[in-house]
Amino acid sequence: MSDHPVVDRFVGYLREHNLPVTAQRLAIAETLLTSHRHLSAEEVAQEVTAAGRKVGTATVYRTIDTLLESGLVVERDFGEGFRRFEPARDIPHHEHLICTQCGKVEEFRDERLERMTTIVAESRGFARQRHRLVIHGVCKDCQTGVSR
Repeated sequence: MSDHPVVDRFVGYLREHNLPVTAQRLAIAETLLTSHRHLSAEEVAQEVTAAGRKVGTATVYRTIDTLLESGLVVERDFGEGFRRFEPARDIPHHEHLICTQCGKVEEFRDERLERMTTIVAESRGFARQRHRLVIHGVCKDCQTGVSR
């Protein structure tokens, strides 16, 4: 077993579905499930390779698809022309700020926004079910010229 309970949950999912538990799948899962960033498939492959493990692009995509099916990972599309992925943590619904210069993604939650989306929907005769908000702008570091 791994040092990360969420990776162990993925191993359990693989075994329940009679899927092979391979070193490559575990490396990809650990990289994605322990990240605090919203990673693209390419970034996952780069991080796994940088950690000294060899994985193919097809394996990365297949493993991400399996992680999505397991419910342990959530897909995000920020309009960049590719998908990003984040662990499906036990946190409430949240929104995203994306820096258009460095690509940094910051999560936030604001109860006022939650209430406002309900008010807007109800004022137009909708029973709100869900929403998604992505704000594109320039982060504080890029505004001040601080490199990350």
